[in-house]
Amino acid sequence: MSKNKFGEFPFAEGIYKNMYKDRLWTMRQYAGFSSVSESNARYLKLIQNGASGLSVAFDLPTQMGYDSDDDMSFGEVGKSGVPISSLSDMENLFHEINLEKISVSMTINATAPILLAFYVAAAKKRGDNLNILKGTLQNDILKEYIARGTYIFPVDHSLRLTSDIFDYCQNNLPKWNSISISGYHIREAGSTAVQELAFTFANAITYLENAKNNGTDIEKLTEQVSFFFNSHRDFFEEISKFRAARIIWAHIIKDRFKIKNTKSQLCRFHVQTGGSTLTAQQVDNNITRTTLESLAAVLGGAQSIHTNGKDEAISLPTEDNATTALRIQQIIAYESGVTNFVDPVGDSKVIKDLTKNIVDKVNSKIDEIFEKGGMKILIENGEIQQEIEDSAFEFQKNIDEVKTVLVGVNKYSSSDNITDNGISFNDSSDQRISRLKNFKDKRNKIKVNQSLDELTAAANTDKNLIPKIIDCAEQNCTLGEIVFALKKVFGEY
Repeated sequence: MSKNKFGEFPFAEGIYKNMYKDRLWTMRQYAGFSSVSESNARYLKLIQNGASGLSVAFDLPTQMGYDSDDDMSFGEVGKSGVPISSLSDMENLFHEINLEKISVSMTINATAPILLAFYVAAAKKRGDNLNILKGTLQNDILKEYIARGTYIFPVDHSLRLTSDIFDYCQNNLPKWNSISISGYHIREAGSTAVQELAFTFANAITYLENAKNNGTDIEKLTEQVSFFFNSHRDFFEEISKFRAARIIWAHIIKDRFKIKNTKSQLCRFHVQTGGSTLTAQQVDNNITRTTLESLAAVLGGAQSIHTNGKDEAISLPTEDNATTALRIQQIIAYESGVTNFVDPVGDSKVIKDLTKNIVDKVNSKIDEIFEKGGMKILIENGEIQQEIEDSAFEFQKNIDEVKTVLVGVNKYSSSDNITDNGISFNDSSDQRISRLKNFKDKRNKIKVNQSLDELTAAANTDKNLIPKIIDCAEQNCTLGEIVFALKKVFGEY
């Protein structure tokens, strides 16, 4: 895209001059089911229904670095997403899907280097051109220590792996976003809108400074950085938050890092509607909530959006509800008329005042964080986590005292209004473990052990570890084996 198609610094109206008049946002749907085959079938269905990008949800053992047959995985295999333990799993996950045409986002952090390695190895095996593969790796480990808890290694070693991914993607996957710095999970944990932006951008600054110290070309890196935000309850606040995010990031890049490159200054972000705003009571109300949150993301100028299914407060969405969620975006895009205008609400005094207020508060909080020593120190002493917990407690207290209305829960509720969507967890772990055992039995164990030993040796140096992890993937090492090889050097957090 030529430079004259970008918006004007600091991009409050949008990162592109004509925004959705030229190109709609990517309508991305998030899925991961209890088996690789079920997930693949859902992806194919989503593509058939018009999804232009896929987001992969991984199960908890995969996120934590355990194979499906590990004792630590018992009872959790496939529950929160798809289990991926090997290159074979990754190949089957994207069976019959053209990776050169579909953008793939992987919500993975601690094991991001390994899932990226499986993806690259699968693409190479199929003969795909790495230069044109498009996608995003979340690779945002700091927010795991803050809000989610799926970390493995100590902070310094985790930051090393993050930087190794940056370098590898710069040189081998030029169209791949090597990090999606996430405020989404911070908001889901109970933060305010201001905290969501402040902690996310403070994390981003930490990643860039760490990468710069490791010799990474951060001007090139910032062209690949993207963000992942939450679209929450307060309609005008959320629109203003997204506009404020672009202003804040543009100034961070220009003023703090002295980068004049316009593309580096662009705050490109994916938005998911708020999971924590959904209720198990009166689930049909969630369609209205999701519609308003999606519209806020569009009016705020998102590059990519995922809409939650109405039943996600209960379980993974049914196929019908996932399709209905996608239709919300399509109706906004093709029927509402809002895409005919660039920043259609930006001239509103309400939006302008809210945007300025959020910018000022976020910048003040970022300054406070670094005056206290930065995110790494505040994470390790628990200060950031405590701030989020305090905000979450206050929000829940307001709901309990009906100072904040939650329709169908603390107002306009009925005595029996929790609906079962009829979906029950399909526990296929026995078959899963049997297939994994078969996979392991067929491998060349000498090559497996050799590649794992080489990875452990490399971890004791300052070399980029991603090529070694890809070697392990290609020699059919499992995710758990690769993590264990790194634990020998890194230890655990």
